[in-house]
Amino acid sequence: MTEEYKVYAVKYAHHARKASENFIGGDPHDGPMPLDYFVWAIVGETHSFIVDTGFDETEAKKRGRTITRSPAEGLKAIGIAPESVSDVVITHMHYDHAGNHGLFPNATYHLQDSEMAYCTGRCMCHPALSQPFAVDDVTAMVRRVFEGQVRFHDGASELALGVSVHRVGGHTAGLQVVRVRTRRGWLVLASDASHFYANMDQGRPFPIVYNVADMLEGHRAVKALAGPDGDVIPGHDPMVLERYPAAASGLEGWVMRLDGEK
Repeated sequence: MTEEYKVYAVKYAHHARKASENFIGGDPHDGPMPLDYFVWAIVGETHSFIVDTGFDETEAKKRGRTITRSPAEGLKAIGIAPESVSDVVITHMHYDHAGNHGLFPNATYHLQDSEMAYCTGRCMCHPALSQPFAVDDVTAMVRRVFEGQVRFHDGASELALGVSVHRVGGHTAGLQVVRVRTRRGWLVLASDASHFYANMDQGRPFPIVYNVADMLEGHRAVKALAGPDGDVIPGHDPMVLERYPAAASGLEGWVMRLDGEK
């Protein structure tokens, strides 16, 4: 029998932004449309996974972002000790998804072959593509490879019964999403396959992109993986904090239970 998992979104940072910055071709209304930054936790009876690792204060200051509470604080609030984490899925290697290098010292990191090739290959010779990556994040992952802490995937892979990764590309060459079985059905952590609900619901791509066609096909892919009754969670939309309940009293606007009632 497939295990059913609890899934949490942990907000750790925020960035003020206009709508015109979030769509290729801009936005005619161009009102405020900020980004929230999340890491995610998939918690089962026998196995748990962390999805992405966020960024730290040093990177926040460098890029003008505001950390609200660290990922470690949010995870501890739901009973997850970072040193006990055994598996971390990195959806892609951009700075806001692959930092905090020492947070999970005992974990195996799950990454797509194509993402590692992308962030260490010739595409990084182009500032337009390399800017969202942090050199220290990439070199830290290379070190993990040589230390035996990385498990590579090529396309779709099952990590456990009820948890699988799927490469969709688009935003980066090797972006992967995570499909999880919950008590409410399938849930897809889309990460930056779609930054906002509006990107995938309106077919308007986010402007930081490796391949626009793959990004648009990725919008279709995450919806297909969720199925007609499932949920797709975008990577940076503050509406997630409104659509889902807090994980516990006192965690409102910070740690949300994604498999809970909407």
